[in-house]
Amino acid sequence: MVRRDELRKGEQQTTPPKAQDAGLEFIGIISSPWTDRMDCPRQGKDFGPVCKIEVYKNWERALYQIEIYERIEVLYWLHKSRRDILLQSPRDDGQLRGTFSLRSPVRPNPIGTSIVKLLSVEENVLFVRGLDCLDQTPLIDLKPDRTLFTPLAPETSGDLL
Repeated sequence: MVRRDELRKGEQQTTPPKAQDAGLEFIGIISSPWTDRMDCPRQGKDFGPVCKIEVYKNWERALYQIEIYERIEVLYWLHKSRRDILLQSPRDDGQLRGTFSLRSPVRPNPIGTSIVKLLSVEENVLFVRGLDCLDQTPLIDLKPDRTLFTPLAPETSGDLL
């Protein structure tokens, strides 16, 4: 991961995308122990610190029955990430990879995802383990871990392919 806005040997950048409204609405805020990218883990762990996901009150009803899942997928906006790197050297060893072949937070649309262990739900607050984002990271969405999810709707012809 590129840290502190440096470019490593061979890395390439482009002009960052212009701000535009895609209709994205943040639905909450994440509290974690990390306030600096230098301290934040690269991948969350099930045994990592307990983090708090606060869903804004107007979305609280959407949490109904989320506690039936042991793991959920959290989508969040990596608000402090660069958005202009095309080629990256994640190990700083001169070996380059395209941004889209990495899970790096440095990307045109810095959307982060983590599969977390759901510990408890208290009203509009979820307590989880396994996050890898900074304190006060904006929340985009929550979904059941798809490996645990059985669709409720009947199968369609597209499901059978």
